[in-house]
Amino acid sequence: MAKETPFSAVTRTMIDNWLQTSPEDAAKPQTVYNDILGHLSIKMRLTLFTVTSGNPKKWHMKAIRHSGFTSRILNINKIFADCYVEDFKDQKYMEDAVIPRLRQVMESQQPSMELVKTRLFGINLGYDRILIPQKNTTRPQWVISSSYAQFLLSPPQQHEKLDVADEAIVQLLIEGATAKEIAETLGVSPRTVEHRVERLKIRYGARNTVHLIAMLVTAHAEKMAEP
Repeated sequence: MAKETPFSAVTRTMIDNWLQTSPEDAAKPQTVYNDILGHLSIKMRLTLFTVTSGNPKKWHMKAIRHSGFTSRILNINKIFADCYVEDFKDQKYMEDAVIPRLRQVMESQQPSMELVKTRLFGINLGYDRILIPQKNTTRPQWVISSSYAQFLLSPPQQHEKLDVADEAIVQLLIEGATAKEIAETLGVSPRTVEHRVERLKIRYGARNTVHLIAMLVTAHAEKMAEP
């Protein structure tokens, strides 16, 4: 699996492109994001909000690049299908985590980057997000949103850094996927998945795959129980 491009590098490229635009000659959003489309990892997503009025709920959101990873707990790509903000199924999520920050970047016409911790359909999730508004002499006509998602279930021993492939495998193991299903989801061979699972068993001292999954589930339950 190819090495993951850091989200910081993706955001830096977009900011550099945005800095070269001018409010007097309002740029198209592609000017900002075209250079990074080939560098988005499976954990990154790119969305375009089209501004048509002063009411954020009337704005349209369109996925320019879906996340390459789909959890069985939440099908992010299906949930964030192209729609108007007012038609999004979880309006509380929009009102708490999206609309206030969209308003802010629209008013300031300055990018904003932050770690978002919120709930979507009752599930805790967190992600890094950058919002980039169009420079315009009046009101921006679009806002780009790019995010780098954390997986919904935490792997054990958070102090140990897992690469993106192992994080995905851990997530899917916890959700009950087989090696074949994991391979199909990640676009790799079952043999590659089996090899990585063997390395994870050694890393965590698991006797077998069942023991490894039990360790992962237990660690997740303990993490969720923390105040």
